[in-house]
Amino acid sequence: MLSRTLCRITRQPSAFRSFSALAEEIFEPLRPAVTMYSEEETAVRDMVKTWAQQELAPHVREMDREGAMRPDILKSLFDNGLMGMEIPEKYGGSEMNFTSAVIAVEEIAAVDPSFAILVDIQNTLTNNALRFWGSEELQEKWLPRLATDTASSFCLSEAGSGTDAFAMKTTAIPSPDGSYYTLNGSKLWISNSKEAGVFLVFANAAPEKGYKGITAFVIDAETEGITVGKKERKLGLKASSTCPLTFEDVKVDVSCVLGEVGMGYKYAIEILNEGRIGIAGQQLGIAKGAFNATMPYLRERKQFGTPIGDFQGMQHQVAQLATEIHAVEVMTYNAARMKENGLPFVKEASMCKLYSSQVAEKVASKCIEWYGGVGFTEDIIVEKFYRDCKVGSIYEGTSNIQLQTIAKIIASEW
Repeated sequence: MLSRTLCRITRQPSAFRSFSALAEEIFEPLRPAVTMYSEEETAVRDMVKTWAQQELAPHVREMDREGAMRPDILKSLFDNGLMGMEIPEKYGGSEMNFTSAVIAVEEIAAVDPSFAILVDIQNTLTNNALRFWGSEELQEKWLPRLATDTASSFCLSEAGSGTDAFAMKTTAIPSPDGSYYTLNGSKLWISNSKEAGVFLVFANAAPEKGYKGITAFVIDAETEGITVGKKERKLGLKASSTCPLTFEDVKVDVSCVLGEVGMGYKYAIEILNEGRIGIAGQQLGIAKGAFNATMPYLRERKQFGTPIGDFQGMQHQVAQLATEIHAVEVMTYNAARMKENGLPFVKEASMCKLYSSQVAEKVASKCIEWYGGVGFTEDIIVEKFYRDCKVGSIYEGTSNIQLQTIAKIIASEW
């Protein structure tokens, strides 16, 4: 049938039309490449890139040394609509798509990954969890604040429940009359906890049921009984606070339950699948940031009277890394498009999260080598990218967990 159609069309006077015109007559309209962006997405990229260079870049080293975020930059994120990207306009959000949020994470990560993880957690985890499963009361209370002035933290990990997240010990015991819950326990490695005004907390409301008792709560950070501990001294992402949280007889009204009681494990799994695409965006930004910071040096630095970038050995290394960065970009935005279109995307999310962390580490490491001795100093920003990228293979699911997820899905397909 296809061959007869082609013959019929090519016998017509307009036989020399472009192939794209021919394809449109035979097939469905051509779909754009996943890295071709809409006008709105392109505007987001341009705006965030400009903001990051003008507002963020001048203070990156200072914040890395001091281990803290400047409040004025945090405020600027809200002022520019970057903390409520998918939140509907009626709640004060930007009402954009998921891909736009990933683009923002990528562009910020290319300048400072510490702020990228703040934007990522806010948009892909907390905000979306509230949009998907929050009651009308919770949405009306928190979405306007999350869009305009309140940072958030995702509180899942504990001392004994990292990869085995559902081995958590934090409990949320219901009151006799069912009007409130009392939380006791602690959380570890909680990103943005010093800056957060609200916590999305996972606790077991029915320990006898195992993981099926896990329930999610949206809790004001000022609630009595919550203690934010000392900031961890980390290898990278130093400006981003990472602290333990302690809950001592914290009384939480039943209205603070996110979705249904006992469904917290399901919500955590589903939202982390989305979050992994955001982490891939962060790692992509790190790779691009390191690469772009290094390329001019390959033209400036001369050895034996020749720019080092003109040596074939260097050219091949550059070509290899550029190829891998492009592969990460395609994988990341393909997963984002699949998610937006309601397609199964768990395998692709794990793939892009896994591969992006590997490529970011490889690119940052190679860029240090290309700079030579000076690349090993704090005079050059690539050493910070190298420190910042390492956690990409750990948080929101270790690389081994991504491999296991991918393997399980492939096995089910066969």
